Amino acid sequence: MQLIALLRGVTPVGKNKIPKMSYLVEILEEAGFQQVRTYIQSGNIILETELSVEETRAKIHQTIKEKIGAELSIIIKERADFEAAIKENPFDDSFDYSRIHLVFTNDEIPQDRLNVVMNTDFFNEIFRKGNHCLYMYLPRDASKKKLNTNFLEKQLNITATMRKINVVQHLYDIADKK
Repeated sequence: MQLIALLRGVTPVGKNKIPKMSYLVEILEEAGFQQVRTYIQSGNIILETELSVEETRAKIHQTIKEKIGAELSIIIKERADFEAAIKENPFDDSFDYSRIHLVFTNDEIPQDRLNVVMNTDFFNEIFRKGNHCLYMYLPRDASKKKLNTNFLEKQLNITATMRKINVVQHLYDIADKK
């Protein structure tokens, strides 16, 4: 089974730094994953495994913690989840494509908490719920962005990670090339 793992909490320096993506590939292959590929330094991994999604998440987390020392949350998705998220994008061509962000989680989102966020005024920032992820439109001119992963994690009581839609599209395309 091919899966896409999104690392939450990768930092350029400090305790959650991933030294090199090539090293990450190496340690995950040593852990038994196949066809491991990464995309950009922020922690996007495509791999193949016979393990369940939860077993994969736990094994990636443990491998990174043991070999690198980073304490990262791991969000696991299938390629089909990315395909559906891209197709479901609620923002049409009148929006700047580079400002569309998708938020992924492994957690169930409590409807009552989601309703509160859905009814919040974010000024020129836009928040939408999808079937496979949450969507945010964050225009360049937003002086102080209120919508971000930390805000959503707190408000929704979830662990989440955000990617620009072009990164999600690229991961989807890469996953197609075995």
